[in-house]
Order: sequence, then structure tokens, then C-alpha cells
Amino acid sequence: MSQAPDVNREPVVTPMRVVIALCLIAPFVAMLWVGSYTKTDPAFIGIPFFYWYQMLWVLLSTLLTMVAYKLWQRDQRARSGGKGGAAE
Repeated sequence: MSQAPDVNREPVVTPMRVVIALCLIAPFVAMLWVGSYTKTDPAFIGIPFFYWYQMLWVLLSTLLTMVAYKLWQRDQRARSGGKGGAAE
């Protein structure tokens, strides 16, 4: 029987991973906290707050997900540390 190489699979909590988690959790918290945006004022170009706030979070969620993805890539490159990484 061949044994698999020892790979450190232990979860590691780093500041970067905390930031990634916050980027991914923030949209959920914002949308689940309905009491914070159940109002009509202030209106933006005639659109009640309730609607434009949610549309704003669609854009913010996209941006935060992109930031989390880029940070995750950077974290993975740092963790691999050149061990068996692809040639650049």
C-alpha cells in the first residue's frame, strides 16, 4: 500500500482569512437585518430607500466577493510558498 504524502490539512486562522470571511458575510448580515432598511426615505431619484439600498448591496456584494477571491488567491500563493507551484 502506498501512503499519501503528508499534507498539512489543519485549518489556520489568519488575519487575511478573517477579512475574507467578513467580506463574504457582510452582504448576508446587511440583507437579513431588514429593520435597518424598511423605510421609504431617503429617496434617490424617486426610488424609495428600500429598493435602492438592496440594489446597492447587489453591487457591493459583487465587489466584496471579488476582493475575497483575490485575497484567497494571495493567501494560497503565500501558503504554497513556491512548493510545487506552477512556473510563472
